[in-house]
Amino acid sequence: MASARRTVLKRVNRLASQSEAAHSRPPVPTGPLELAELVGLQLDHWQQQALTSRAAQLLLNCARQTGKSTVAALLATHKALTVAGSLTLIVGPSERQARECFQKCARFYKDLGYPVPADSDRKLGLELSTGSRIEALPGSEKTVRGFSAVDLLIIDEAARVSSELYYSVRPMLAVSGGRLLMMSTPYGRRGAFYQEWEDGGPQWERFEVLASECPRIPPEFLEAERSRLPEWVYRQEFECEFAEIEGQVFSHEMIQRAVSTEVEPIVFTSDAEEW
Repeated sequence: MASARRTVLKRVNRLASQSEAAHSRPPVPTGPLELAELVGLQLDHWQQQALTSRAAQLLLNCARQTGKSTVAALLATHKALTVAGSLTLIVGPSERQARECFQKCARFYKDLGYPVPADSDRKLGLELSTGSRIEALPGSEKTVRGFSAVDLLIIDEAARVSSELYYSVRPMLAVSGGRLLMMSTPYGRRGAFYQEWEDGGPQWERFEVLASECPRIPPEFLEAERSRLPEWVYRQEFECEFAEIEGQVFSHEMIQRAVSTEVEPIVFTSDAEEW
């Protein structure tokens, strides 16, 4: 009898502790802007616009250090906190790049005071008690193909992610109707990021942010970099220009001029004698 009484008392105390912890937790931010305010961020105007956008697909063509990963991390953290059972994937060309964006999510979650308990908090992932997850993955088809029903897909350094990988992750949004965010500094006039920026159509909401438009980057720094860097590097890194990469044998314009719709293509068949 005494043993049963102790068991009941332990259960009551545990439930009471859980209830007290739940009441002591800070409230969940109602939106990404409130989340940013609570963690002490002062957002640029374009960041506010991106965070309040209702577009299903966002393209962020941004110079280095202008705050694009902050936007992505705020969206990812807010999604996990407010949508139970949601899945957010952060994909980058390498584990390091994906981890950098995820670590901002982890820091925001910590700075908020852990408003929702975590069941798992890892170097590359976070799972909340509501079943929501944020997972950071290196850019490999082998690491991403096992996921489905993604609610928010973030592709970091998208200009350096292979087109094959991009095409393999897009179907993850088919059933869930999730959002897609591609963000990058340009890297040549090629690849999926360049194609979507140039020819992706009106379904994308595009944001272009030059380094000179960022109040945190001193003009003196940009002048010094302009004098030190090759011109194409400066235009690419700080002016969001899809410049020709140094050492490229054929320019984008040369390749485009070589393509003709008036010439019938040669089709090779399995029979070597038939062309």
